[in-house]
Amino acid sequence: MKLFKKKTPRAAPELYPASRETDTMLTLPNNASPFEKELFDRLRYAVPVIDAAIMKIVRLTGGFHLVCSEKGHQRELDSFCENVPVGLHGKSINCFADTFLDNLLTYGNAVGEIVLSEKDREIAGLWNGDSTRIMVSAGVNPFDRRYAVRCNDNTCKTVQHPERIVYASLTGGNSLLRGLPAISSILLRIYQCIGQNYDRVGNVRYAVTYKPTEGSGEFMHSKERAMQIAREWSDGMNSAKYGQVKDFIAVGDVDIKVIGAENQLIDTEIPVRQLLEQIVAKLSIPPFLLGLNWSSTERMSSQQADILTSELEYYRRLLTPVLCDIGNAYLKSRGFGGYCSVEWDNINLQDESVLAETRLNNARAAEIEARLNN
Repeated sequence: MKLFKKKTPRAAPELYPASRETDTMLTLPNNASPFEKELFDRLRYAVPVIDAAIMKIVRLTGGFHLVCSEKGHQRELDSFCENVPVGLHGKSINCFADTFLDNLLTYGNAVGEIVLSEKDREIAGLWNGDSTRIMVSAGVNPFDRRYAVRCNDNTCKTVQHPERIVYASLTGGNSLLRGLPAISSILLRIYQCIGQNYDRVGNVRYAVTYKPTEGSGEFMHSKERAMQIAREWSDGMNSAKYGQVKDFIAVGDVDIKVIGAENQLIDTEIPVRQLLEQIVAKLSIPPFLLGLNWSSTERMSSQQADILTSELEYYRRLLTPVLCDIGNAYLKSRGFGGYCSVEWDNINLQDESVLAETRLNNARAAEIEARLNN
């Protein structure tokens, strides 16, 4: 009888190629690349509505609180969450979560590192990494992740401690901004044309025409008079820059017209609104939260609040495992037992008066039902 049997390796999924079991190639998740990172960064910089929507999502996701199953270690866990350094300029696990979610929405992937001190091997801080430089692949087990960092010389350096890496992916690694560059390019082109039209029409330019009278001998001195008119006109226009007012006086037939006055600015309200509607639909943020007042009422309906709440809860589900991994890593580094869970703050997107009225109606309904049952 054999006391020690050889463990049978876990069977790999049929969709997982067997050739990958010995594959050492590390591939980028989906289509992530530095070029996409620069594209999405410039998109947020060029279109303020997109940047405002992502920042609104990060803030509306709300706060959270890590709870330890062992109540005796809750105070130490709270102190860690409030004081843990994050990068060079941040502090607290909330700061890490905000940056992590911002990267997740913008690039489709987010990565962070739990940094340990070399002296006592405790957590020294958290670091938000560049997701476009992290390469992810599966090991012998298809559910084990391997990480590598792409260096500046296009070489890859394998991460020696993958257990310290926290990673999350949004819908298979696709950015929330996917599909918006084409729409935004048209929107920016319209804004550019609006600026050019105001340069042409709004910034008034004049055409001064001097017509010598036939038979009066003015043709002989037309060049000198035209130059004199040009000097006087230029002097009169420049005097306005210094707060002075000078009249222009000319002799002869002089015609002054405004260049482009007969043209009208193109109405861009409808096409701009159509493009902004596409952007708002992709970002799932009510228009009035972004300063777009398209309706007579500026209050959020209960249906809109429910839809936005479901969107925010989806982002919370992506962040919860990451936060639990950080909390559990802290407990293990201190030798504590138990595990961490995340308690999120309630999402309140409706007026307090409406919520109070709803609670009152529910209480009355419960009271009436209790009387009927008795």
